[in-house]
Amino acid sequence: RPTDEEAEQLLQLMTSRPPATPAGVRFVSLSFCMLLAFSTLVSTPEQEQLMVMWLSWMIKEEAYFESISGVSASFGEMLLLVAMYFHSNQLSAIIDLVCSTLGMKIVIKPSSLSRMKTIFTQEIFTEQVVTAHAVRVPVTGSLSANITGFLPIHCIYQLLKSRSFTKHKVSIKDWIYRQLCETTTPLHPQLLPLIDVYINSILTPASKSNPEATNQPVTEQEILNVFQGLSGGESSRSTQRYSITTQLLVLYYVLSYEEALLANTKILGMCECISAKEKMRFNRGIFSVSKIDIAVRFKLGIKSLHSALLRLLATNYPHLCIVEDWICEEHITGTDALLRRMLLTNTAKNHSPKQLQEAFSMLPGNHTQLMQILEHLTLLSAGELIPYAEVLTSNMNQLLNAGVPRRILQTVNKLWMVLNTVMPRRLWVMTVNALQPSGKIFRQQKYTQNDLMIDPLIVLRCDQRVHRSPPLMDITLHMLNGYLLASKAYLNSHLKETAEQDIRPSQNNAMGPEAPEVTREELKNALLAAQEGAAVQILLEICLPTDEEKAESTNSHNLLKSVHGTTGPTSPEPEEEDSLLCNLREVQCLICCLLHQMYIADPNIVKLVHFQ
Repeated sequence: RPTDEEAEQLLQLMTSRPPATPAGVRFVSLSFCMLLAFSTLVSTPEQEQLMVMWLSWMIKEEAYFESISGVSASFGEMLLLVAMYFHSNQLSAIIDLVCSTLGMKIVIKPSSLSRMKTIFTQEIFTEQVVTAHAVRVPVTGSLSANITGFLPIHCIYQLLKSRSFTKHKVSIKDWIYRQLCETTTPLHPQLLPLIDVYINSILTPASKSNPEATNQPVTEQEILNVFQGLSGGESSRSTQRYSITTQLLVLYYVLSYEEALLANTKILGMCECISAKEKMRFNRGIFSVSKIDIAVRFKLGIKSLHSALLRLLATNYPHLCIVEDWICEEHITGTDALLRRMLLTNTAKNHSPKQLQEAFSMLPGNHTQLMQILEHLTLLSAGELIPYAEVLTSNMNQLLNAGVPRRILQTVNKLWMVLNTVMPRRLWVMTVNALQPSGKIFRQQKYTQNDLMIDPLIVLRCDQRVHRSPPLMDITLHMLNGYLLASKAYLNSHLKETAEQDIRPSQNNAMGPEAPEVTREELKNALLAAQEGAAVQILLEICLPTDEEKAESTNSHNLLKSVHGTTGPTSPEPEEEDSLLCNLREVQCLICCLLHQMYIADPNIVKLVHFQ
């Protein structure tokens, strides 16, 4: 045992005020944990007053200590954390914190902390003071897993979990946004749980009696600011303000927010509060312009984020998770890419989008210049190709003219597939608009991403010449498959968004009271079946030879008969041999390949088409 005199001297030492150095920060943290571990050191009112004054000094000086000492994890966060644990009566968590800080196992009875709990919760850190103080604590700069110890993020997480911010009407949105913007790799393990509990606090009221008690979501403009400068290719990365870690975390927030919102739509629909409906509209606004393609572009590169983002993308954006694309991507990002970089010359780098446009304008008379530029572009990486995407797609209709070499068409197809790995959605929209019929009887219209998700069959309303150009038909089928998947996800999402309609009683049933009610789910499935059935029918019709092709085939057959004569040994039909090498035959192979995939994915399509 320490004698009373020794205890007094030890208390004087522990409550001393060291200089603002890393050692000083460590000393204060250890002293604080010693007070918690050995509360019997404080036995008189005078000693208790001394401790309260020292704790108040800690609160006042912690920001100064952090700025001068250069230590990110200061004792201020530890104070806040302990205060929150006291408020939520998590005494075992305090004991674990004390033992880990002191570096030794100490048997601490929870009952010995009762007096300290009273001091913390009633005198120094009331819950309102804790929440107000936590918001003012600066975020951790360049937060990563390399920064250990107790940080502001731990405190904010606990306060969000206990709903203290909503209870005391303290806005935490700005602090969370600033911290997300100050992150780097390796990812700190507390970031994803922080985002999850923040989303829950936005959508779920703190109590049924007060449905307005929710946190505010990050604004649409703040989300867009994080993704600025992504459309100009890899060269723009140096000018980006935010790190890839921040961009992926914000993407995770946006995707998780949408998923949680759709999952809670019925509850929010029954809750007659304006804010819930405002949040729904706000969320759809984000998704009309958010940069989902970034996850594809950077291959979900952060390991700890990979599985979480992949699950969200596969659920909400299946058209960005096509396995065939990932297999093709192996060729683009593997050994072949390294060999291409070795072959890359300054000439290839010097070709500008403007020069590519000039080369396209020389068609069909001169195709040498275009072929040379396209071959050079195949040496570039996917990110470096982005500035050429608009010129490449806007001139696709010129490739439908007679006399364009097959090699140019195949090279354009190859470049398109590379671009598809980094900007699929924008590329599809530009391509669909570029391949529209250009005849006078057609009124050209610029379709949007939303138009194509609602009606994927727009993809097949292209220039008829595409149907006999295998490289361009390959691109068209790729987009059709993607938009059929996107349409399914869109309708599922729409059904959840409007889920409150399911809980309203049906009114004025036109078929009479005894007629069976058709659910919205059944209507959605019928629409999807009709959509896929129509796509299959159109594709099967494209496989059939046109009247002109039939006539041409008959004429060539008759000509061959007249040349070889009608007598002699029987030989295979010439048109059968020729058809194996013609464009129609190649298009038929491409279409049948897609149809087989569709039938395997949903065998009911076979029955539907057979019935039709």
